[in-house]
Amino acid sequence: MKEEKFIREVVYYRRYYLDFFDSLSPEVKLKFNWTLKLIATVDRIPVKFFNHVTSTEGIYEIRVDVKRTIYRVFCFFDDGRLIILMNGFQKKTSKTPRKEIELAERIKKQYNNEKY
Repeated sequence: MKEEKFIREVVYYRRYYLDFFDSLSPEVKLKFNWTLKLIATVDRIPVKFFNHVTSTEGIYEIRVDVKRTIYRVFCFFDDGRLIILMNGFQKKTSKTPRKEIELAERIKKQYNNEKY
Protein backbone atom coordinates (compact mmCIF):
# COMPACT_ATOMS: atom_id res chain seq x y z
CA MET A 1 0.00 0.00 0.00
CA LYS A 2 1.42 3.34 -1.09
CA GLU A 3 1.85 5.92 1.65
CA GLU A 4 0.23 9.23 0.80
CA LYS A 5 2.30 12.37 0.94
CA PHE A 6 0.70 15.37 2.58
CA ILE A 7 1.29 18.48 0.48
CA ARG A 8 -0.99 20.78 2.49
CA GLU A 9 -1.65 21.09 6.17
CA VAL A 10 -5.32 21.38 7.13
CA VAL A 11 -5.96 22.96 10.54
CA TYR A 12 -8.92 24.53 12.27
CA TYR A 13 -9.16 27.96 13.81
CA ARG A 14 -10.59 28.03 17.31
CA ARG A 15 -13.58 25.68 17.62
CA TYR A 16 -15.68 26.84 14.67
CA TYR A 17 -15.08 23.73 12.58
CA LEU A 18 -14.95 21.33 15.54
CA ASP A 19 -18.31 22.50 16.90
CA PHE A 20 -19.86 21.96 13.47
CA PHE A 21 -18.14 18.58 13.05
CA ASP A 22 -19.35 17.40 16.47
CA SER A 23 -22.96 18.00 15.38
CA LEU A 24 -22.71 15.69 12.33
CA SER A 25 -23.75 12.06 11.95
CA PRO A 26 -20.99 9.42 11.84
CA GLU A 27 -21.53 8.95 8.10
CA VAL A 28 -21.08 12.66 7.36
CA LYS A 29 -18.03 12.82 9.66
CA LEU A 30 -16.41 9.99 7.67
CA LYS A 31 -17.05 11.84 4.41
CA PHE A 32 -15.57 15.07 5.81
CA ASN A 33 -12.47 13.21 7.02
CA TRP A 34 -12.08 11.59 3.58
CA THR A 35 -12.51 14.96 1.84
CA LEU A 36 -10.01 16.72 4.12
CA LYS A 37 -7.46 13.97 3.46
CA LEU A 38 -8.04 14.43 -0.28
CA ILE A 39 -7.45 18.18 0.05
CA ALA A 40 -4.25 17.55 2.02
CA THR A 41 -2.78 14.99 -0.38
CA VAL A 42 -3.92 15.78 -3.95
CA ASP A 43 -2.10 18.37 -6.04
CA ARG A 44 -5.18 19.53 -7.97
CA ILE A 45 -8.30 19.35 -5.82
CA PRO A 46 -11.46 18.72 -7.88
CA VAL A 47 -13.89 21.68 -7.74
CA LYS A 48 -16.58 19.21 -6.70
CA PHE A 49 -14.90 19.19 -3.28
CA PHE A 50 -13.10 22.53 -3.05
CA ASN A 51 -13.93 25.82 -4.76
CA HIS A 52 -13.46 29.58 -4.38
CA VAL A 53 -16.52 31.40 -3.05
CA THR A 54 -17.57 34.04 -5.59
CA SER A 55 -17.39 37.67 -4.46
CA THR A 56 -15.01 36.93 -1.57
CA GLU A 57 -11.34 37.56 -1.14
CA GLY A 58 -9.62 34.23 -0.69
CA ILE A 59 -12.43 32.28 0.95
CA TYR A 60 -13.02 28.74 -0.29
CA GLU A 61 -15.66 26.17 0.49
CA ILE A 62 -15.17 22.49 1.12
CA ARG A 63 -18.16 20.57 -0.21
CA VAL A 64 -19.51 17.30 1.10
CA ASP A 65 -22.62 15.58 -0.23
CA VAL A 66 -24.13 12.64 1.67
CA LYS A 67 -27.44 11.16 0.50
CA ARG A 68 -28.36 14.36 -1.34
CA THR A 69 -27.75 16.46 1.75
CA ILE A 70 -25.09 19.10 1.16
CA TYR A 71 -22.66 20.39 3.76
CA ARG A 72 -20.15 23.21 3.43
CA VAL A 73 -17.16 24.37 5.44
CA PHE A 74 -15.44 27.65 4.67
CA CYS A 75 -11.68 27.89 4.71
CA PHE A 76 -8.76 29.97 3.43
CA PHE A 77 -5.07 29.60 2.71
CA ASP A 78 -2.37 30.92 5.01
CA ASP A 79 1.19 30.90 3.68
CA GLY A 80 0.03 29.01 0.58
CA ARG A 81 0.09 25.46 1.92
CA LEU A 82 -1.80 25.81 5.17
CA ILE A 83 -5.59 25.58 4.97
CA ILE A 84 -7.50 27.13 7.87
CA LEU A 85 -10.96 25.66 8.49
CA MET A 86 -13.73 27.94 9.70
CA ASN A 87 -17.51 27.73 10.02
CA GLY A 88 -19.61 24.98 8.52
CA PHE A 89 -23.29 24.54 7.77
CA GLN A 90 -25.84 22.34 6.07
CA LYS A 91 -26.82 23.89 2.77
CA LYS A 92 -30.59 23.99 2.26
CA THR A 93 -30.95 26.34 -0.70
CA SER A 94 -29.23 26.67 -4.06
CA LYS A 95 -27.48 29.88 -3.00
CA THR A 96 -24.97 29.98 -0.18
CA PRO A 97 -26.52 31.99 2.68
CA ARG A 98 -25.02 35.47 2.85
CA LYS A 99 -24.88 35.34 6.66
CA GLU A 100 -22.58 32.28 6.48
CA ILE A 101 -20.25 34.08 4.05
CA GLU A 102 -20.22 37.17 6.28
CA LEU A 103 -19.39 35.00 9.30
CA ALA A 104 -16.49 33.42 7.38
CA GLU A 105 -15.20 36.87 6.42
CA ARG A 106 -15.32 37.98 10.09
CA ILE A 107 -13.53 34.82 11.25
CA LYS A 108 -10.80 35.25 8.62
CA LYS A 109 -10.33 38.89 9.65
CA GLN A 110 -10.13 37.86 13.32
CA TYR A 111 -7.53 35.20 12.46
CA ASN A 112 -5.40 37.71 10.54
CA ASN A 113 -5.69 40.32 13.32
CA GLU A 114 -4.49 37.77 15.89
CA LYS A 115 -1.67 36.58 13.65
CA TYR A 116 -0.15 40.02 13.07
